[in-house]
Amino acid sequence: MRRRNPSLVRQPRPRYSNLVGLALCGFVILLFFIVLLIKDNRPTFRPAMVKMHNRQDVNLEGLNVTEEMLSPSSITRQLSDQIALAKSLVVIAKESNNLQFAWELSAQIRNSQNLLSNAASRRSPLTMRESETAIREMALLLYQAQLLPYDSATTIMRLKAKIQSLEEQMSVVNDKSLKYGQIAAEEVPKSLYCLGVRLATEWFRNPSAQKRLAERKVSVRKFEDNSLYHFCVFSDNVLATSVVVNSTAINSENPDKVVFHLVTDEVNYAPMKAWFSMNDFRGVTVEVQKIEDFRWLNASYVPVLRQLQNSDTKNYYFSGNNGDNKTPIKFRNPKYLSLLNHLRFYIPEVYPALKKVVFLDDDVVVQKDLSPLFSVDLNGKVNGAVETCMETFHRYHKYLNYSHPLIRSHFDPDACGWAFGMNVFDLVEWRKRNVTGIYHYWQEKNVDRTLWKLGTLPPGLLTFYGLTEPLDPSWHVLGLGYTNVDLKLIEKGAVLHYNGNSKPWLKIVLERYKPLWDRYIDYRHPLLQQCNVH
Repeated sequence: MRRRNPSLVRQPRPRYSNLVGLALCGFVILLFFIVLLIKDNRPTFRPAMVKMHNRQDVNLEGLNVTEEMLSPSSITRQLSDQIALAKSLVVIAKESNNLQFAWELSAQIRNSQNLLSNAASRRSPLTMRESETAIREMALLLYQAQLLPYDSATTIMRLKAKIQSLEEQMSVVNDKSLKYGQIAAEEVPKSLYCLGVRLATEWFRNPSAQKRLAERKVSVRKFEDNSLYHFCVFSDNVLATSVVVNSTAINSENPDKVVFHLVTDEVNYAPMKAWFSMNDFRGVTVEVQKIEDFRWLNASYVPVLRQLQNSDTKNYYFSGNNGDNKTPIKFRNPKYLSLLNHLRFYIPEVYPALKKVVFLDDDVVVQKDLSPLFSVDLNGKVNGAVETCMETFHRYHKYLNYSHPLIRSHFDPDACGWAFGMNVFDLVEWRKRNVTGIYHYWQEKNVDRTLWKLGTLPPGLLTFYGLTEPLDPSWHVLGLGYTNVDLKLIEKGAVLHYNGNSKPWLKIVLERYKPLWDRYIDYRHPLLQQCNVH
């Protein structure tokens, strides 16, 4: 029997095809009406994102943020996003020589920007009614722009150039921010200057203040009694030093056994004496000295003073010129040559009778009893400090120039760094090992600033290399002056350090950490109120 060619066989006609098509059309129409109904009767509500922020009590004060901007259905955000995309497509249209379309896009951008500007002027959010036309027309133009043919290679190059230009602008802005931040950090606030002047006036005008200090003066034996807890602070900031002393006293189990040795300069000597004579710190003994009285600190003995007499050094730190190049401002801060700053390397000579002392910077707050530090076993080392090498950039290679053969041959670049600010010094071992002599050696080798650039930490790392015993990290928590610090670390920390530019007595302080410092200042004090210290 002859079979028919399969291609000629009539294919079975699909059943119900017309019914299915009608059903789908009806479903689409019904869905369209439902969407319109929901849109017209949509109740007003606060977006879930805003509610979440309220639940977490996020502080938006000082930020240019509104609930309308936080809303995921924000018309303002939609317009802003369209404008940003349209601006990039204008570039593409011009590259494709489609100038008419580029003009239409630019006109629509201006229209949308005017809507946003008007809404900002009247301080009320945009409504859908007034922006619907602009959003629709912009959406149509954006869709058309995506269909335009263009030279992708040329456009990519143009966009890359734009990105590079923006990065260069950002770099300039960052440099200015760092410069102005550094200047702000170095300035003395008007309120602190006022406090110093008023204290000096009080000291010289009121003999009773000097009399009170003479009556309260303790015998020299207490300053040299090694059974007591001796702390030293070298500072020209009266208020900051007061916070260090007060926070230590309040959190000490035996404040009557605490002795503070303060050293300041000639300008702040009278204010410092006046403040500590008119205020009581739970029985803590306070000794105030001025660095000018240490006659042995002279240029023939101290390399830093000798370097200050060098014309190249003066030019470097005070004019900013380093050969033909401009030196970054952070590298030429004269405070790095301040003798008060370098006095930490002469502690055994400042206090020849003491065996152990805890050194504190003036930008710290103490919130635990520090007396256990005096019983810590340093295992024959000189310096007890908290290491900071949990992250790579806190190792020795971060601070020192390892291209120099003298550094490369003596120090492991991956050795752990540590921090000044809270240090336990065994002065007996210090004298035995002539640590000050080691410091002198490295300071003289760096006369041309080729070993390190700035600060006291790099010479400290060299001086105490192999002589530092790591302490438990909870003794010294760093970073409150420049970064975010884990709240759990802050709660456990014995000493909180505002290292960085954002000092707690400056306006550029990180506000979330200022209350930790404020709690140790009595802002009701008449002198503080007169000088508007807050």
